Amino acid sequence: MATTVYPVLCATDVGASAAFYREFFDFDVTFDSDWYVSLRHPDGAELAILDSTHPTIPEGYRERARGVLVNVEVDDVDAVAARLDAAGVTVVQELRDEAFGQRHVIVRDPGDVLVDVITEIEPSAEFLAAFGSTD
Repeated sequence: MATTVYPVLCATDVGASAAFYREFFDFDVTFDSDWYVSLRHPDGAELAILDSTHPTIPEGYRERARGVLVNVEVDDVDAVAARLDAAGVTVVQELRDEAFGQRHVIVRDPGDVLVDVITEIEPSAEFLAAFGSTD
């Protein structure tokens, strides 16, 4: 039986990637080395950053994370988006509302991982008519 499940993102600059999640999303460091940083959010969510060249990763798989989207739900995506923009974080998709009930912005973390910063909003009437309640 699994006791914990959390993503480990491979990066070329472990410190920069860990700092990104600490600064913008309030993660705390629970373990820190030059090749691995474990992070925990006050709500209990966990995330780790691993040096993509570390020998614990099998040969042929020592690459930075690609094709990964990390969702981070926040109370006020507009405020977080403004902080990210002011810090020069690369925006991949501008802040926008989605009919399915999200206001979000997608940015790129220092390790090239896409981070979808989301605040839930009311779904459109058309979405609710087509798919029913989101509860």
